[in-house]
Amino acid sequence: MLVELTRLLLGVLIAVFHRPLAVKVMQQERALDSYFRSRGVYLPAPPSDTTAQNLYFLIGIFICLLEAGRIWFSMTP
Repeated sequence: MLVELTRLLLGVLIAVFHRPLAVKVMQQERALDSYFRSRGVYLPAPPSDTTAQNLYFLIGIFICLLEAGRIWFSMTP
């Protein structure tokens, strides 16, 4: 039960802090993209900040719903 509650809390934290999390990850991804492009390896362009924010929000909500369902079904007889 502790593992499920921890996962639920993780999902809530991802959903609440999706904007700063996405901005930080996208900064790192753009730096990595420019590093590879300077070496001659052309990868697809990273997504925009808005797309990353939406993606992280959806991931957080999905984790919350999944874990809430697991907790609910484990408590019902």
